[in-house]
Order: sequence, then structure tokens, then C-alpha cells
Amino acid sequence: MLSSIKWPFLSSSSSEEKKPTPHPHIQPHKPIQTKYVSLPVDIPPSFLSLTPDPALVPDAKPITFHPLDWTSTAIPENKGKLAFILENVLSPSECGQLIEYAEESVPLDSPTAASGANNGPWSPALVNMGPGFELYEPSYRRSDRIIWDTKEVADRIWERCLSVEGLRREIEVIQGHERIKKVTGRGEWHGDGGRGRWVMRRMNERLRFLRYEKGGFFQPHCDSAYYASMDKEQVVKTLLTVHIYLNDCKATAEDPDSTELVGGATTLFSSDEKRRYDVECKAGRVLVFQHSAVLHSGDEVKQGVKFSVRSDVLYFSFPDVVS
Repeated sequence: MLSSIKWPFLSSSSSEEKKPTPHPHIQPHKPIQTKYVSLPVDIPPSFLSLTPDPALVPDAKPITFHPLDWTSTAIPENKGKLAFILENVLSPSECGQLIEYAEESVPLDSPTAASGANNGPWSPALVNMGPGFELYEPSYRRSDRIIWDTKEVADRIWERCLSVEGLRREIEVIQGHERIKKVTGRGEWHGDGGRGRWVMRRMNERLRFLRYEKGGFFQPHCDSAYYASMDKEQVVKTLLTVHIYLNDCKATAEDPDSTELVGGATTLFSSDEKRRYDVECKAGRVLVFQHSAVLHSGDEVKQGVKFSVRSDVLYFSFPDVVS
């Protein structure tokens, strides 16, 4: 579920003037019960292998990693909040193939697929209202989506991310009262912060593929945790957001005609939304940041189509360990 939601349909906005594509099964402002089913997709063992075969993936490049230095941005007060950027986790050709596999995973008789506007397996992205219910709010979030539950692909992508020097060390264990409070946003009197440590488990197998056409956007928000288990002895929930960009939103100096996409950056905001830091889309780039207190948006796409994937990182809690 999203937190810090500002419902723009209750106030005037220039975005409201754009008319979203109608959908015969999904009506704006009306909660709907949703259930997602993914078809099996035959994924070759070589696809997204830890070490790509140059003969199969000639456009693969070495993965690089760097923590986001908040103090060098316009929002230095975010210092201490987890945020990282990885480059070349996927090659451009793998990004394209991944989209094709995602499209194959959608049952076309699904009530939320095939919008009647030649969208094929893509359906409007919804806003989570709680377990099993979502809301279509095109003045708040405007894009199409495919939800593909695939542990196999999620594990392969995450294995690549963790293969680069530095990331695992930064995120594998979250412990110590102050750090837990900074990352989770919850102190010792609010349950989670009182737990001795959180240990990374894996990337969530639920991959949300997003397609933003011209005029598509996602208004500023903070992400909230998905709870996989609420056992008294151990909680399993997500703490980190993962954004995987599948195409470029800026042409490169080497190939100025390499993209048709303009706009669509992920913008990280100050709490008053007056200051910002943009993370541009780049095929194969991965942005990882904590759910708590990182206000962000998907900038409006001015030209072309943006493709990305959204997931999260699951953690185990260990309340019996003294921090």
C-alpha cells in the first residue's frame, strides 16, 4: 500500500485535463477486488545468467554500483537513508526480452487485461487499498501494468545485483536501534523498531512491469511495506524498493538518436516537494531505496514510452537479538 497519498482528484491539477484511455472493466474512483494469476513462461537457463555469454548477450557490460550521496544533492537532509544506483544489471537486449516474457505471462481472459484499446496484456496500474482491493485513480497514477509473479526471474535479477561489490554489505543486515528507526521509520515503541535486527531474504517475486505512454505519470508518494508473514516470533516484510529501468529516457552522446523517450525520470523530493533529485531512466539501471520517508514520483512522459519494473526486497526480523 502507498503511504503519504495526496488525492489529486479532490483538487485542481493540470494533469486532470488529460483524458485517460477508458477501460471497460475498471472505473475510476471505485474500489475493485483484484487477484493476479501468472501463466508459466519458458525461460531459458541462459537468460539473465549471472555471467552472460558474450555470444548470446553481446551488449552486456560490467555492473557498477554506488550509494547515492545525499549530501551532494538538493536534499542533503536525507543523509543516512538507504539509496543506491546500479548500472548495467541488464543489457538493453535483455530488457527487451524481459518485456516480451512478461507479456507472455498474462492470461488474456483476465478481467483486468485487454482493455479494449489494443493494449493486449497491459491493464491500467491501480493504487493498493489493502489486501485484495485496489483503486483506479488516473489523476494520481497513469500508466499500464503487468503483474508477473516469477521467483525464478526475480532471483536471477537479484543475484546479479548482489554480485557487484558493495551492495550486499550495505543492505544484508539492518541492526542497531538508530539505524532500524532510520530505515523502517518505526521506533522501539512501534513494534518493528524494537526488533534487534532485520536480515535480507530475497527480492519479492512479484514483478510489476510498468508502461508509461505520453502523459503518463505517478504523483509524489512514499512506498509502504508488504508483509509476507506476521508470526509473533518473526515478521517477514519488505523494507526496500527496487526500480529496474528497461529503456533510456535520454539519448547518449555516442548515439544521439538512441531513444524516443523524453521525460519519465524518478524524482526524489524533499518533504515539502520544493527540492528534487532526478534519477533518469537508463536501460539496465537499477535504483534501490528504502520505503520509509523517501518521497518520490514518476515524472510525466513527454514523448515516447517508458518501460520499467518495480519490486521490493524482503527481510526477516529477529526480535531476540539485542542490538
